[in-house]
Parts: sequence; C-alpha cells; structure tokens
Amino acid sequence: MWREYINAITIEEALKTLAENKNNAKIVAGATDLILEMESGAHKGVDVLVDVSRIPGLDKITLDEDNVIHLGPMVTHNHCVASKLIRERALPLLQASWEVGSPQIRNRGTISGNLITGSPANDTISPLMALGAELVLRSSNDERVVRLEEFYTGVRRTVIQPDEMLVDIRFPAMSENQRGVYLKFALRRAQAISLVNVAMVLTFNGEIVSNAFITLGSVAKTIIHAEAAERYLEGKVLTSEVLEQAARFASDASTPIDDIRGSAAYRKEIVRVVTLRGLMAIADGKEEENIPQEPILLWGNRTATPSELSQQTRHDGLKPIETTINGKHYELQSGQEKTLLRLIREDAGLIGTKEGCAEGECGACTVFLDGVAVMSCLVPAPRAHGAEIVTVEGLSKDGELSKLQQAFVDEAAVQCGYCTPGFLMSATKLLEERDRPTQDEIKQAVTGNLCRCTGYYKIISAIELASER
Repeated sequence: MWREYINAITIEEALKTLAENKNNAKIVAGATDLILEMESGAHKGVDVLVDVSRIPGLDKITLDEDNVIHLGPMVTHNHCVASKLIRERALPLLQASWEVGSPQIRNRGTISGNLITGSPANDTISPLMALGAELVLRSSNDERVVRLEEFYTGVRRTVIQPDEMLVDIRFPAMSENQRGVYLKFALRRAQAISLVNVAMVLTFNGEIVSNAFITLGSVAKTIIHAEAAERYLEGKVLTSEVLEQAARFASDASTPIDDIRGSAAYRKEIVRVVTLRGLMAIADGKEEENIPQEPILLWGNRTATPSELSQQTRHDGLKPIETTINGKHYELQSGQEKTLLRLIREDAGLIGTKEGCAEGECGACTVFLDGVAVMSCLVPAPRAHGAEIVTVEGLSKDGELSKLQQAFVDEAAVQCGYCTPGFLMSATKLLEERDRPTQDEIKQAVTGNLCRCTGYYKIISAIELASER
C-alpha cells in the first residue's frame, strides 16, 4: 500500500518529509481511516507515510492561562473520554468521542484525524465547531490558524495543504454559565456512523439564554449551524414551547440526502427529535446522562502512552522491523507494506489473531500495542518497530491457560471459536481495569467484538466467572 514508512521523532522531521514529497506523502496518526481509504483506492500516488505517533508530547490535553483548551495532534478519542478537564469544561466533545467506534478504535483514532478525514458524519467535528475551535496548521516555512468552520470546502475536502500538519486544536473552555451536550442517532448502539448528530453549547444569564450554538452533522455536505434556531433561543427561557420551536428551526436548517440508511424526510424529522432531546437535557440539567462516569478504555492498569524511539526510522524494505511480541524479540525482514495483523500472522507466524473483516468492525484481530487494546488490521506494520505487542498466544503462561481462558472453557463460551481471541484480549484488559466489572461494563468492553454465532450470553458469563475467581 505504501513504498516508504517513516517513524518520525520530531515535528520538524515530519514537516521536512512532507515538503520533500509534496502530494506523495501523508501524515499517519492513528491510521484508522487512512488504511481503509488507501485499501479502497483513495490517495492514489501517495507512497510515503510519516508516522507522528512516536513524537513525545503530542498526546497532551492542556488548559492555558487564557482558559483555552489545547489538544495535541495525537490526542485520541479515549484520551478525551478519560480526561477530567474535557468532562468538566468541554462535555460535548467527550460525549462525541465516546460515540466513536469501539474501545479499540478509540485507542488509535485521533481527534485530529477525525477532523482531517472531513466526513460530515464524523462525530467530533460538530462539538468542536459548537465550541468555537481553531486549528493550527504548520509547514516547514509557515504557520497559520484556521477556524474550524472555514476548514471544510466540501464533502471530505479541506483547506490543508500537502506540506502542512495539524499541530494544535484549540477552543475556549466552557465557563460556569455555559452548558452543552452532544447527541447522536444511529442505526446501532455502537460501531455505527451517524444518521444525524447534534451538538449544542448554550450560554445563560440566569435562566435566560444569552448565546446559542447548535451544529448539525450528517445532514449537509459539511457540518452546519442551525442559525435560525440559534437566533431564536437568544433572550429566551427554555420553556417547552421554546424548545419545540427551536427544534423545528433546526430541522428546517438541515438539507439531508436520501440513501440506503434513511430518507431525507426521515433525517429531517430525526434532527427535530434529537435537537429537542438535547435542549430538554440542558433544561433539566441532565446533560451527562448518556455517558458513564468511569468509561471502559481497555488500557488495563496503565495510561495510553506510545513507546518512544531514540531516532527516526525509515522502512522501505531494507531496514527490518524490530519488535517484541509476547516478550520475545523479533527481527522481521519483510512485511513493511502490510498491516500489523498481516505482519503478526504471516511474518511472525502467530496465527491466533484472526482476520474477520479487515476494517475494524469485528474485533477478531484485537492485540495489545504498547499496553492498550487496538485493532491490528488498522495499524500499519512498521508501527511495530520498537514497540511491545501481546497477542492471544501471550495470555497463557508456561503452558497453563489464564483464569479468563479457563473460564471460557468452563462456561462453554466458544462456538466456532473464530471470534474468541478478540474477546479474550478485550476481556483481559477489562479485568485489569476492573476487578469485578458490572454487566454494563462488560458490554462496554466488548462493543468492538462481534460473535458470528451470537454466543454473547456465555461470553459475558465467562467474563463474570473469571472476575469472581
């Protein structure tokens, strides 16, 4: 899929490579979108990938002295979900991040990547636009600031130039007199693209709305403001009549399309319903009801920190990938152009990790990368260089099954067995995070794992049994 893969250790190195290769190079952050796009034939001519995930400090969430929140370009969705600052001062962004994919996807996918991919259905664009976000774009020769509202020129089209990198996302932290919420309507409870999403941030003077921002996703070519609804709310108290009328104005602002997932008329009605629900949540002080207080991350008992490299590495078929898998050192001469899943199976010869969908939907390929659960089908193989990986083969010790593996046997939680490695990996990380997880927490942990035999009851029972032991 690519000819050359570079693990950069400074922003300057990454920008230099972009400047030298122009349209032939792309930045890699999480790669959860990029790999699928390249496999589908997009980004023709791109044969150099520049991985910035090992550059120290890019995964930080900070608040400056001006009460502005900054997200580094390697801040993942789960970083936002876990952030006390984001929960307290940017709740709509946390809620949107929680709605992205599954825990394994949220551990790799970045906020910056979600913005740059530019789909109007992407979850985090709407709340960041409602929060008034700006993007800092840097090249080797210049740096500029672009308002998020001006970043998009059409469906999946942005103003970022081939030699530029998004180095900072910044927006004002919500104040005590502001309240906000993000709501998504999709065809499944998890792992689903938005049919409609709505973000809103309201500023109050007592009980009166002094300012309102309502942004709508998946109902136009780009994320849009419901401007009539925003103007209507200003100067009003949130009575039931006001909420109903504002929701109708929001519906009128949408210009959705007919497609296989829903008609335009249906989407317009859903905009009204979801906007009304969001306004009612704010009016009733129930904005946090759709997000767990302690979400499951599948980080285990550590933070999600990538392994660092001492120097930039270039993988073009000449330099081996040196990595540690299940505690054993590997020096792999081939597989530079593959995914991590293919590298593990075909080059390292560890076939316990399975390919079910190759697009991050089924979870059968779940492994631990630098201590956190990820979908290995969406990780470029050279990202393994200098990293620590654990596969399902690494769960047993000295020929003895782990307590979780034994519980799967005892509860007969295996039917065809194809999905079992992925479930074991997700559940192992869950039990590192929670000694005695609730059923709801177990379900959170395995939202990224699909069982084609639909044997979920036994799987949940096995995880409960392992926690009891």
